[in-house]
Amino acid sequence: MENILNITNGDCAVKVMQQAGIAGVFLPWQDVLHNGPVPAKLILTELSRIRAQFLADCGWGKFTEIHQDFIDRDSQLKAFNRYDKVILWFEHDLYDQLQILQILDWLNENPATNTELSIICTDQYLGMQTPDELLALQQFEQAITKAQLQLASRAWAAFRANTPEKWAALLKSDTSTLPFLQGAITRLLEEFPDTFSGLSRTAQKALEIISLADKRPEEVFQLYQETEQRKFLGDASFWLILNEFLQLSPPLITQSGGSTLSIPSAAAQSLSITATGKDVLAGKKNWLEISAPDHWLGGVHLTADNLWLWNSATSKLIKSS
Repeated sequence: MENILNITNGDCAVKVMQQAGIAGVFLPWQDVLHNGPVPAKLILTELSRIRAQFLADCGWGKFTEIHQDFIDRDSQLKAFNRYDKVILWFEHDLYDQLQILQILDWLNENPATNTELSIICTDQYLGMQTPDELLALQQFEQAITKAQLQLASRAWAAFRANTPEKWAALLKSDTSTLPFLQGAITRLLEEFPDTFSGLSRTAQKALEIISLADKRPEEVFQLYQETEQRKFLGDASFWLILNEFLQLSPPLITQSGGSTLSIPSAAAQSLSITATGKDVLAGKKNWLEISAPDHWLGGVHLTADNLWLWNSATSKLIKSS
């Protein structure tokens, strides 16, 4: 069987799959769903337009080009019934798990006719595999079940809700049919502002690393990656956090080469923590007192009027009054 659509998490995975001689057509999904708005009650084409605008606003490309990529991607998914089989190739981390939810939810709403649906999802990073190692992952292929489709739809709706309560409630339900989902749920909750510092877990780790000694941005990112059991964040997303630290008043960090980081950073760029940054880490100041909340986690638009906090000590979600 070679009439196969292989859906995976990005171009790096596709490259290895092609080198391994995997049969079929390849569709990289490529959206950082843990960053930016993913609001409810929008069909795929409407959501893709919002996602394209967000990515363009981040400076990650021109809107027209990103939007066209999404249009092409969505069209390929909508034509899935022309294939004999669709195989989802994904990983265990937050980035991939959210993509799995989106795709499975769409497949649940648009049932296959004569197309087989299967999934390969392990704790191995696809883009880091050798061709032989990737071929070996085929032993983990499993047919996608109705229970997986239904759970994905429930979780995808919870992720897109305008409050995080349903997402957090999934931790108390049986999600074993998608075995890596529980970890992804918790990891996203940890990106809500912490009750102690007002920082997300990622921002907290970044600031702690910079506080130990002046470092180049790439070194900070690498050290941050070592704190993640399931690595999910790309450098572009990490740079958003660093630039926010740099550009607000008062800043939490400074850098030797100006107020905006480049990717890759310039040779002269080195990051240092400020007195304000030290105060935030020590709990003397809260980041939310310095930076008014105005960003999205899934369907939750965090603002002063809709502020949800994560208590890392008790692992509980709290609505700020």
